[in-house]
This record gives sequence, C-alpha cells and structure tokens, in this order.
Amino acid sequence: MRIKQNRFWMLVTLIVSCLCATATRAGDRMEWFNKARFGMFIHWGVYSVPAGEWRGKKKYAEWIMKDAKFSSSEYEKFAKQFNPVQFDAQEWADLAKTAGMKYMVITAKHHDGFCMYDTKLTDYNIVKATPYGRDPMKALADACAKDGLKFCIYYSVVDWHHPDFPAKYSQKGYHGDPNSDADMDKYVQYMQGQVRELLTDYGPIGIMWFDGGGSFKGVDRTKLLHARNLLDMIHELQPACLVNNRLEIGGDYGTPEQRIPGKKQETAFEVCMTLNRHWGYNKQDKQWKEAPEVIHKLVDICSKGGNFLLNVGPTPEGLIPADSIRILKKVGQWMDVNGESIYGTTASPLDETPPWGRITAKPDKLYLHVFDWPKDRQVTVSGINRKIKNAHLLADKTATPLEMDQLDDGFRVSLPDKAPDSVDSVVVVEYAGKPAK
Repeated sequence: MRIKQNRFWMLVTLIVSCLCATATRAGDRMEWFNKARFGMFIHWGVYSVPAGEWRGKKKYAEWIMKDAKFSSSEYEKFAKQFNPVQFDAQEWADLAKTAGMKYMVITAKHHDGFCMYDTKLTDYNIVKATPYGRDPMKALADACAKDGLKFCIYYSVVDWHHPDFPAKYSQKGYHGDPNSDADMDKYVQYMQGQVRELLTDYGPIGIMWFDGGGSFKGVDRTKLLHARNLLDMIHELQPACLVNNRLEIGGDYGTPEQRIPGKKQETAFEVCMTLNRHWGYNKQDKQWKEAPEVIHKLVDICSKGGNFLLNVGPTPEGLIPADSIRILKKVGQWMDVNGESIYGTTASPLDETPPWGRITAKPDKLYLHVFDWPKDRQVTVSGINRKIKNAHLLADKTATPLEMDQLDDGFRVSLPDKAPDSVDSVVVVEYAGKPAK
C-alpha cells in the first residue's frame, strides 16, 4: 500500500511540476517581446512582380490577386517570373539590426496562397514554382540568429488559391478558382501541416503571426480553424513561441493595424504599420514616413505600453527599397543614442499626454521624450509622487545633472538653451529610493 501511495504522490508531483513549468513558460515567453519594442515586418511574395500596377491601374500591392480579380491560373504566371537573385538575407537582417529593431516577421504565406518557403505540402512555393528555386525563409532564419534577432513568421489563415478553402469564408467571397466541393476540414489539415513545418524546420520561432485579412465574417473562425488544436500544437512544438490575437482565441497580445491607441493599454499590444502606403511592393508609392515621424510613432506607442512592427515591401529582385533603407538607417542613428529609453520600458505612469512630448518608464527612472523644445526651457511633470534624485540628458555621455525642482505632486526640469536632437531629445529622470508599497 505504501509503495502505491508513494507512486501516487510521485505522479501528483510530476503533474504539478509540469503544470508549473507550463505556467512559467506562458509568463516568461512575453519577456523578450516586452523588452524588444521595435520590429521589422516584411510583406514579400509573387505579388511584388507586377509592382502594384496592372492594366493601367497603379493602386495594387499584396492584394492584387483579389483586387484585380485574377483567376488562379492567371495569377500563377507571376510565380514563373519571380526570380529574386539580388536577395541577401544577411543584408536584410543587418538593416533591421542597424535600425534598432529586435525581431523580424516575414510573410511565409499571404492570402494569395503562394508559399515563400520549401513546403512539402504543395508545389505552389518559391522553391518549386519559380526560377529562383531556393528557400529565403531558411536564409533569413539563419541571418536573424547571427544578428541576435528573433525570427518570426506571418501566416495567412485565408487562401485564395487552395482548392479546399471555401470562397464563402474569404473576403467578399473571392477565390481564384472557387470549388463547390471545398472541404474546410481538409484545408485546416493543410494549414496545420504547414504551421508544423514552419515550427520544425526553421529553428526557434519568436511569433506565429496569423492573419485573416477581414475574412470569416459572421462565423466562428476559432471553430472553423480548430484554433485550440492549432494553439496546442504550437505550444507543444515550441512552448516559447508567441501567438498574436487574430485567431480570436489564446492570443498573447493585440494587433492594432495602421493606428496607434489613443491612450495607454492594460494588456500587451503591437501596432503594425507600413513605412509608405502599401504593405507589398508598389513602385509608384513614394509617400514615405520619414525618420522623424517613425521615431515619434515608436515613442508614442512605447509610452502606451506597446511594440511597433514597421513594414517594408521588398522588390521582385529581392531588394528592400532604397528609401526604406535610408529612413531606417536614420531611425537607427537615433536609436543608437536613445535606445535605452525604448528597450525594456513600460508605459508612462501618467494618464495624460504631456504637451511637449511623451514619457516612457523603467522601475527606477523616467524618460522624458521632448519633441517640442519649450521656449522657457522648463519641462514640468505633475502626478508623480516619488522623490527625484537627479536628471540629465540621455545624449550627454558625462550625465551632467540638469537643474531640477521637486514639486508637491511632481517635478520641474530646466533644460539647456538648445535641444541636442531636433526630433526627440530624451531627459533621464532618476528616482530616489524605491517606490512605496
């Protein structure tokens, strides 16, 4: 009897240990994400071949298959022209690192169904269906590992090409080759098989970034996609892998698109946004967000507790556009000096947005991001009930203290005559002692 009892308690201990380990993994897997704050999104596929233009219209990008109403057979011709011989995975990873980004999310499969990796589940992929014949995902995974970036994968749960994806669940019922006998359960098996490949063959994956593109209107996508089974498989294969919220179940963080929340958020989020007006490559699109705007958006997002996932759309030759490179390098120059005020920070402790800029925080300090240098050279912060030890400009390597006054409900810092940075000058304010419990 005692032996049986011992075995029983050994089993209980093992189960409890496993549950605790799972809970720890669930909590710990967000740690890198909350420290990173800045990542590169990449929309790249055969849709880059027409470069946004078709039959005189120049408004297209990654949705060209649907927007121009291609049949699957017509659209497949772009794959035969897709030969990105100038693609250099290390250059892409190096650019992300230079810009101050800490992770990369790349489209393994977009809504058009074309696979940008060496999947064994369809020949409609870059290795088998293009002259290029190589796997850029593998090269990018290796390049990111070399540069210390988290490699992450975008995967569309919609497929305008696969015969078993029902058109009725797609955006406005579109499909390149609609099939009245389409079987959603068969498509789900295909999707799960591809996710398994991506989580098995490309090393550690930081995020599985799912997207539906506004599909599944009026239906329960979590049930249709067997999303719980999919999540369980992901966490079984790679327990540390994050999953965004677009399966509408079990998401680790939110994904506001092309907009920044108006106030700080209580839960983790990541703003995804384009560097110009399109996600995929459009050769006519020159409406760039210049470096000052990118920096201000990054700081604004971080001040509300979020991450910024900024997109580039490479050319069919495999090049990130020159203007994207120019802008990201300038952002990187600012990050080289001021990255401390971004990485590992939390939202501003204040509910109100200061008139002169934004605030990011760490447990022992605040970072005052001064966008508009005040004429009276005074920055006042109210609503802080902790004693301040000192303040200095982050760009000042000597950390020369700035004149400062402690107020009843905050503090005031006197700034130099001239801003050290015309875009965002950061003032570090250090607390004295630990916060009251």
